[in-house]
Amino acid sequence: MKKNCIVAQSGGPTVAINASLAGVIDGVIKCDKFDKIYGSVHGIQGVLRNNFLDLSDSSEEFIKSLSYSPAMYLGSCRFKLPDVAADKDTYQTIFNTFKEMNIGAFFYIGGNDSMDTVDKLSKYAKEIGSDILIAGIPKTIDNDLVVTDHTPGFGSAAKYIATSMREMAYDTYIYDIQSVLIVEIMGRDAGWLTAASALARTSFSEAPHLIYLPETNFDEDQFIENIKTLLPVKKNVIVAVSEGIHDKDGNYISATSAVADKFGHAQLSGTGKYLENLVSSKLGVKVRSVEINVLQRSAAHMAAKTDIDEAFLLGKKAVEFVADGYSEFMTIITRTSNQPYQYEISHSPVINIANQAKSVPREWINKEGNDVTEDMLTYLKPLVTGEVTISYVDGIPNYPDISHLTS
Repeated sequence: MKKNCIVAQSGGPTVAINASLAGVIDGVIKCDKFDKIYGSVHGIQGVLRNNFLDLSDSSEEFIKSLSYSPAMYLGSCRFKLPDVAADKDTYQTIFNTFKEMNIGAFFYIGGNDSMDTVDKLSKYAKEIGSDILIAGIPKTIDNDLVVTDHTPGFGSAAKYIATSMREMAYDTYIYDIQSVLIVEIMGRDAGWLTAASALARTSFSEAPHLIYLPETNFDEDQFIENIKTLLPVKKNVIVAVSEGIHDKDGNYISATSAVADKFGHAQLSGTGKYLENLVSSKLGVKVRSVEINVLQRSAAHMAAKTDIDEAFLLGKKAVEFVADGYSEFMTIITRTSNQPYQYEISHSPVINIANQAKSVPREWINKEGNDVTEDMLTYLKPLVTGEVTISYVDGIPNYPDISHLTS
């Protein structure tokens, strides 16, 4: 008798995470390993609450529309699984549900914290001798998962940031007065997204003129000097900063205090506004700050086709690897060539990925710590390529029905 499987999504949304979900659904439907595929609503919490959707009869049309839709069709959660030693009941509840539903595999799509869940469930399965296969599928706009070359969601977010930066530059240049524009971009500990702002540059515009990432220490006095030096020759200075920039002692520049979430991550905001006030007080020029917060996470109209295609394949390949008997892994991308851009999809033990973080290599940041190098651009350019065609109704993007999340 064939077994069933469950797929779930977790963490922050991205433009590409539904493409990975579509890949899993497509892979399960087209292989002969499983009978039913269920979607757990709101991540692992859906398993604990018995909240499932039957996705087994998904049509090709639905799978395609799902691939090009924003955010997370199954909803998400920010639930951190406790250590088994501290709360075995939670694990017993999860695996009892697996048993009742005749589950043979569990697919979890998410970022670093989600891979922690995959790792913990894998260890518990091994501890109790369960034959349930558990797989992780990567996503995060932060691009900070280790082992894999990059993560689905990042390419589309990078495309959105570069596009927005270029458009803001056009907006800024129309005034014949000195000005400073500071753009705060998400990135607590890794500056990949902020680095992507460099893709906005053209032969006639060097914006952003300064880029500051959390991989290097931030010096306020040097920051002011950098702007002061540029203003006489650039007139309009545009700066990209990561929300997580910090001084030499590790203190965040955020104007507000950093409060940790349940995963121990600092919740930051106010970096751009703080620097706006600093520039205003020190230089007395027109200055404005813009915070690109959650906008790039669900901007499906700005999706990179490369990103969507890779996300779909990572989901579909996870099904193939599980069908071959593999477990305790995350699917990964290995880049084999920059020009032409080529890659391979394989898998790696999740224990080597969970709770790790990938930073921007120091050699991809200039010596002064206020820009990125050509190697960074070479890495980024293939990831933002290609456009997708989405459906519109009355001029507005038409996405799948998510009433199961709103009721």
